[in-house]
Amino acid sequence: MPLVGVLALQGDVREHVRALQRVDAQVATVRTVEQLDEIDALVIPGGESTAISHLLTTSGLRDVLARKLDEHLPVFGTCAGLILLSSHIADGRSDQWSFGALDVSVRRNGYGRQVASFEVPLAVDGVGEVPGVFIRAPRIDAIGEDVEVLASLDHGDGEHPVFVRQGSAWGCSFHPELTSSDAIHDLFVRSIST
Repeated sequence: MPLVGVLALQGDVREHVRALQRVDAQVATVRTVEQLDEIDALVIPGGESTAISHLLTTSGLRDVLARKLDEHLPVFGTCAGLILLSSHIADGRSDQWSFGALDVSVRRNGYGRQVASFEVPLAVDGVGEVPGVFIRAPRIDAIGEDVEVLASLDHGDGEHPVFVRQGSAWGCSFHPELTSSDAIHDLFVRSIST
C-alpha cells in the first residue's frame, strides 16, 4: 500500500487525511523535506494559494517538491492545490508562482468570492455522481492537449473543466474532502497502486 502524504502547511489538511484514511490509504502529513522523501504520492489541499506557496518556499520544500513533480510523483491538488499545480495563473499576483505540473490556465476565485460558494452534483468519469463543493474556487480557463477532463461544470458561462488529470498529476477546482463521498480520493489512491 502506497504512503500518501498530505501537505500540512495550511488549508484542509485534516479533512484530506480523514478521507484518505476512509479509503484505507496509509497517510502521513508532510511539513519537512525528510517527510516528503518518505511518501509515494502527495495531496496538496485547498486553502490560500499564496500562503501555501510562501510556506513551501520558507520551509525549503519548494525546490525538492518541484524536482519530485518533474520525476512524476503522483500528486492531487484541490482548489488552492490546483492553482499551485497549474502552468498559468491568469490573475495571480506579480510574485505568485506555480509548479506547472498540469498544463492548465486557472483563474483564482473564478466562480466568485466566499459569499458565492455553492454545491452542485458533478458527473465524474470512472466514478459517477459526486457532490462538488465550490468555495472561492479556481476556474480552469484553458487546458493543454495532454490534459484529460474527468468532470466539467456549466455555471452559466459555458462548460469549464473542474477535475483534470495529466499523467501523474491530478487537480480539481472543488473540495471533495468536504463531502461524505470518498470516491475521488479512492480513484486517486487506486491510480497510485497501478
